[in-house]
Amino acid sequence: MEGLKEISLKIYNEMFENKKQVELENVEYPFKKFSSGVKYLDYFGYRFIEQNRHKKSEWGKKARQGHKIMWVIKGRKYMYQIFDGEFKELKKETK
Repeated sequence: MEGLKEISLKIYNEMFENKKQVELENVEYPFKKFSSGVKYLDYFGYRFIEQNRHKKSEWGKKARQGHKIMWVIKGRKYMYQIFDGEFKELKKETK
């Protein structure tokens, strides 16, 4: 299996090119949508989800401004973010 970063970037690129699915390891995975219209894809325990542009958060504002933002979530934890093509690991701040 490819690394998570490579898979995430491939999903990100296909998602924001408005493709209907992405091919990973010779299998096609369709993008799904929530009732809000937000696209996502589930793959081996990870959820890849675009930023909801209708949220009042700072990230929602950035999405409305045209930035392309995708989150990589495992369970309930936000693991990674891709912002305008730049992959970033999200680390929990230590106290």
